Amino acid sequence: MTELFLIAHIAGRGVAIDTAQVDSVVDIGEVVAVPRAGTFVRGLAALRSRVVTVIDTGTALGLSPTPDTVRRAVITVVDGHHYAILVDSVEDVAPFVRLPLSSGLALQGGWGRAGTGIVERDGDPLLILDLVAVIPATPLAA
Repeated sequence: MTELFLIAHIAGRGVAIDTAQVDSVVDIGEVVAVPRAGTFVRGLAALRSRVVTVIDTGTALGLSPTPDTVRRAVITVVDGHHYAILVDSVEDVAPFVRLPLSSGLALQGGWGRAGTGIVERDGDPLLILDLVAVIPATPLAA
């Protein structure tokens, strides 16, 4: 059975995101830093009269921080809160068959936590990224 996936790039790597997790794809404007927030929280941004928490995807996945010049984001809603997940670029939405991760596949860092399967595009595997797993459980410290 095929499902629709958004193909994006994070830290130079192609990923597939289940479109059921995607509210929209936008370019984020000014980001305001949040005191005492985790390093994975880039800050807050205004989006269509709503405030979204901007997640530095590289840091959240245990990689190098996402460059400040990156403004493209996938908007997702988790527990009623809107998050902007920064991505290097977005390609397209396309149908794919969801395949399980191989039992012998060892994903490093946050990729292992956020990867839920693969899709094959032109013979190349793309990791299916769970956006909920990219967002830390407590994004703001009290």
